[in-house]
Amino acid sequence: MDNTIGQAAALYQSASKIATDSVSSGNEDKVSFGSLMKAGIESVVETQKKSEAVSAAAVTGKADITDVVKAVNEAELTLQTMVAVRDKIISSYQDIMRMPI
Repeated sequence: MDNTIGQAAALYQSASKIATDSVSSGNEDKVSFGSLMKAGIESVVETQKKSEAVSAAAVTGKADITDVVKAVNEAELTLQTMVAVRDKIISSYQDIMRMPI
C-alpha cells in the first residue's frame, strides 16, 4: 500500500513538474490535459522498459531476484494506476455525453 501511495505521489509530482516548467517558461497556454497524460504514459512506458531490462539481466544472472520482484511490482503498480486513470476518464466522458443539452 505504501508503494501505491508512492506511485501516486510520483505521478502527481511528474504532472506538477510539467505544469510548473511550462508556466515558468511562459508557455501557460501549452499546458494541457493531453500533455499531462502524455507524460504519465511516457512514465508508464519507461517503468515497463526498466522492468524488462531487470528481468533480462536476471535471466543472464546479472541481477538479484529481489531487484526483479521490485521492478516488476513497480511496473505493475504503475500500469494499474494508469488503467485506473483511463477508467476514470472514460467514465467522465460517458457522464458528459449523458448530460442533456
